[in-house]
Amino acid sequence: MTNKKQYLLAEAERQYIYKFMTIDEIASRLNVHTKTITRWKEQGDWNTKRKEFLKSKQTFHEDLYVFCRKLMNDIMEDMESGEKIDPGRMYAFCRIIPMFTKVKSYEDLVYKPAEKEKQKGLSEELIAQIERDVLGIMPENDEPTEEE
Repeated sequence: MTNKKQYLLAEAERQYIYKFMTIDEIASRLNVHTKTITRWKEQGDWNTKRKEFLKSKQTFHEDLYVFCRKLMNDIMEDMESGEKIDPGRMYAFCRIIPMFTKVKSYEDLVYKPAEKEKQKGLSEELIAQIERDVLGIMPENDEPTEEE
């Protein structure tokens, strides 16, 4: 395998798994035929790798939440029992809290492209609205009233 081909394969895999790009987008950016990208995708089992990547990110967020919750409960127990709170634990807790928004923003960014791929085509409601408003076709159960 040539260096250029190795580079293109690795880059295509990275864009598919981590950037959630479609086969067509990758082929266009790398100037490689879509059939080649599709073959690489199947041979490299990119769908499984993408799912594992998503799962690892989701697991991290959940682990972070559980850790922070336990730390907060331990600090609250110490406060309620009148014990001195270890400054290191309080500092760690205060540093973790802002990370939730960063992790959430990252997950939103990662999950949106995957959702976008699923939402292709026109919905039935939009088609019905176009037929009514643009084409003037009334559905059988929708008869015009005197006000229209």
